[in-house]
Amino acid sequence: MNDPSLSSEETQFRDAVRAFAEKEIAPNAARWDLEERYPRELFQRLGELGWLGASFPTAYGGSGGGSALYALLCAELAHASAAIALGVYVHTALASAAIYHLGDEAQKSHYLPHALAGKQLGCWGYAEAGAGADISCVATRAVRDGDEYVLNGAKLYITNSPFADFMVIVASTAPDRGLKGMSLFIVDRETKGVSISAPFKKLGMGASEMAEIVFDDARVPVRNLLGAEHLGFLQALKVLTLGRIASAAFGVGLGRAALEEAVRYANVRMQGGKPISQHQFVRFTLADMATKLDAAWRLTLHAARVADEGLAHDCEASMAKLFATETCTYVCERALHLCGAQGYMRESAAQRFYRDCKVLELGEGTSEIQRETIFRFIGK
Repeated sequence: MNDPSLSSEETQFRDAVRAFAEKEIAPNAARWDLEERYPRELFQRLGELGWLGASFPTAYGGSGGGSALYALLCAELAHASAAIALGVYVHTALASAAIYHLGDEAQKSHYLPHALAGKQLGCWGYAEAGAGADISCVATRAVRDGDEYVLNGAKLYITNSPFADFMVIVASTAPDRGLKGMSLFIVDRETKGVSISAPFKKLGMGASEMAEIVFDDARVPVRNLLGAEHLGFLQALKVLTLGRIASAAFGVGLGRAALEEAVRYANVRMQGGKPISQHQFVRFTLADMATKLDAAWRLTLHAARVADEGLAHDCEASMAKLFATETCTYVCERALHLCGAQGYMRESAAQRFYRDCKVLELGEGTSEIQRETIFRFIGK
């Protein structure tokens, strides 16, 4: 992470986020994980610092910057707690970003200033029980009725939904048109007909909160249609590209935390009268972990730089996401292995990193989807 390619502004930003995360997030990460509770107050703190608005224009309460700055934010937050970083990411790079890129002036002016200040929180509702990678299987329907749309259906595994004030929801408005019949809607939490389940129990990312959202004749004003009718979801796919870069940054930040824990333990765990870090196998394993993480960060930063130049970056983002998240899983598994029985105990940071890492390979498109995307560019 000590990258000479970072500008002085980027270095200062990274150091400020790192200091904040080490002081206010890392000491509480294990407790929040066990409590399975997201500290809502963090959103307002991050909003006051201007960090929720990183990559958003000042006209709507943002602080400017671009993909590289946002990648640094994600990496440093994930280093302290991947679950905390996940909640911030869903709120900013998905829910708020969808409104910024696809919303009209009224929608942006109404939602974004409060969202980027951390006073109103958002979630992104796409996944369903039968709709994951196959977007055409979305069963939630939205039917126009005068000046309203009537929504029926359910969204599953929706991060931030237990406390979100607004939701960006994918629903089918023309079922016979498949992908060209998917629309986006901003749905306020208090909308009649919207119910949210209790938070789910998960393997990892304990501090993030995830639930099911059910729509039972929920009436949403036509003015809350986001983007073009029938085409909103396709429009979102073209602009919400920051997600893969953010996932890659998560992987680097979480992997770095796991590497540091493994190095710390290897330097104090004695075997044969000397620290295990003096055994060649351990040294080589740690060296491989560090090398892969460094390569992952360079891929991530490269993808962010290409995005910030306004150039097409689908391939670069998929390469970064694929390599960084799979590297994170490798590093977290090796860290747990090196920490042995101590690492397997619930009070160990190593086991938390190991539980948190796998979901990064699943969200924002699985590793298989990233490989398909990459092949489309190299297989021509």
